[in-house]
Amino acid sequence: MRFTVAIDGPAAAGKGTISRAVAAHFGFAHLDTGLLYRAVGARVLAGADPVEAARSLTPGDMARDDLRTAAVAQAASRVAAIAQVRDALLAFQRAFAARDGGAVLDGRDIGTVICPGAQVKLYVTASDAVRADRRYRELSANGADVTPDGVLADLRARDARDAGRAAAPMAVAPDAVVLDTTRMTIEDAVARAIEVVTERVAAQGQ
Repeated sequence: MRFTVAIDGPAAAGKGTISRAVAAHFGFAHLDTGLLYRAVGARVLAGADPVEAARSLTPGDMARDDLRTAAVAQAASRVAAIAQVRDALLAFQRAFAARDGGAVLDGRDIGTVICPGAQVKLYVTASDAVRADRRYRELSANGADVTPDGVLADLRARDARDAGRAAAPMAVAPDAVVLDTTRMTIEDAVARAIEVVTERVAAQGQ
């Protein structure tokens, strides 16, 4: 069975957690497309050309243990605005989405650009304050030297860059189900996402 779930949204809204849970529940493969851009961003921070880094990305680049840092996140957002970088990573993402057995992809342009024909599209969001608090606690727990105000400023800057870029801007697909996790527990958000996917899987089987 080929069944694609596209999950988009800004940083720290919960889309990664929801995507992994949905994939595990249905036995689908999962791809965090943000890691592709983080891996490119990490290579750029080390001096590589963005386009060349995207074209020569390896599994080893994806397995680095420093891809969740704030510096790499900002670098990822910058390289993601480069059309040639997005083009270099497009085929990989679409091939993953078309694999047999089902696939869940999360990112910022999955439902609008990468998989516009996905059977399910979710847009996961939350208020700036809630997202910043989540990201601050995550980074602090990992030993990062950050402040709440600094994290909030970084998130807003990244949102503006991701939504305003000319190449595949972050946007809500017209047929996406919007899931606002501001006042939801992780369990409630995952349950709602699974409910939406279950309905579409059943409809496809009819």
